[in-house]
Amino acid sequence: MAQIAPAWLNKKANIKKIEASILEAADQSCDLVVFGEGILPGYPFWLSFTHSSAFENKAQKEIHAHYVDQSICIEEGDLDSITTLAKKENIAIYLGIIERPLDRGGHSLYCSLVFIDKEGVIQSVHRKMRPTYEERLAWSAGDGHGLKTHPMELFRLGGLNCWENWMPLSRAALYGQGENVHVAVWPGNLRNTQDITRFIALESRSYVISVSGLFSKALIHESIPHYDLMRQLCPDIPDTGGSCIAAPDGTWLIEPIIQKEGLFCAELDIMKIYEERQNMDPAGHYSRPDVTQLNVNRARQSIIE
Repeated sequence: MAQIAPAWLNKKANIKKIEASILEAADQSCDLVVFGEGILPGYPFWLSFTHSSAFENKAQKEIHAHYVDQSICIEEGDLDSITTLAKKENIAIYLGIIERPLDRGGHSLYCSLVFIDKEGVIQSVHRKMRPTYEERLAWSAGDGHGLKTHPMELFRLGGLNCWENWMPLSRAALYGQGENVHVAVWPGNLRNTQDITRFIALESRSYVISVSGLFSKALIHESIPHYDLMRQLCPDIPDTGGSCIAAPDGTWLIEPIIQKEGLFCAELDIMKIYEERQNMDPAGHYSRPDVTQLNVNRARQSIIE
């Protein structure tokens, strides 16, 4: 778990910091490293404290334009150095990005969770299906295209963005594909991770890896439009972290870590999953597909066909 404070809204500097964490994880012989929600180039914290819903507000437009400019266009190669590093170091990555995809015109933003395998191949880009509350002022609604699981060693990984983890059918879509390691990414804060991490572990009988970022007023750099307004109104520490790992029986493998930057590692044991599936398997023996089933649309949405 890479719980880092980003070079906020600075794409190039942030990529360098992410790459440093990848190298550190590789040096510790990790198979997988996970980063928080939208860590590249950063979560839109200003929405909560700068009256962002004001219509035709010049300051909000200029901040948003900067956010678009610093966001990630995968088609234009913005993640190429990270995928190259994944292959070189033989490490898989779950990375939260703010995506500016060309297949939706290249101007709107999506909160996306990207899975890069050990060969440096992007295997899925899951666009957050329902941005939460004020996030809808900056992010667009995604789709089900990235609701996929991925084999890695003896495990099968899947992931969701932030409050998507509270959506029962989104979780079920991953359980039904054999997920046994659930990755939940968050902007941060203990209140997000302390309850649901253990809840999902108990419900799914899987390992649950919750990874958050860190944020403080000090990260609002002078290069950001209206940084003075943000600094004036921003709480000192709006994002405290809370990264943690729960075991398949709901106990803590790593308890939530707050206000501490770093790389936090654990080893997962497939046998613990098998043990807990003995009395509960939500997609197997403890399900009734003859009574209830879930239909999942994984088509990538577009306004043109």
